[in-house]
Amino acid sequence: MHEETDRALVERARERDERAFEELVTRHAGRVHRLVARLLGGQNAADDVTQETFVRAWRALPSFRGDAEFTTWLHRIAVNEANRLLAREARRELVLYEDVMEKAPDLAADVPERVESIERHRRLELLLAELPAHYRGAVVLRDVEGYANEEAAELLGLDIRNFKSRLHRGRMALRKQLEEIEGERS
Repeated sequence: MHEETDRALVERARERDERAFEELVTRHAGRVHRLVARLLGGQNAADDVTQETFVRAWRALPSFRGDAEFTTWLHRIAVNEANRLLAREARRELVLYEDVMEKAPDLAADVPERVESIERHRRLELLLAELPAHYRGAVVLRDVEGYANEEAAELLGLDIRNFKSRLHRGRMALRKQLEEIEGERS
């Protein structure tokens, strides 16, 4: 069976074809959810923000010009929605985000190696959750999601200098946290 490209589905969805949009949601909901959960520092509100992201995308789809990839445009909406929530919340409870598929161990690896890998991933997620939101966004988009500096800066609505500064400071804060953990182990 021929699988339609995102571009073809977007064109159909722009004409209000709900099935085409449902396929786009199916394809991209997992990645949007992971992005939002990391930006928020946990899964607490990630479901709601992910849903709101797709509601806003559906409403705005007729005005989508296609200058950027659909996924970039969708992630920009997700970042905006996450930032809206963070702005409304003065304090929030941090819950460690666990994505079973991402943490599925390599069955060929030795059990101790798998356990250590899972623990490292959990510690990193926890440390990311503890970063201030403005640093967390830069680190997540660049180092976790793999966006280029320019794309990540655009998604966050920052100029490249400010983005690089936040990324550097976020990385330094993570490094400091890791060094403190390693110091406690020694």
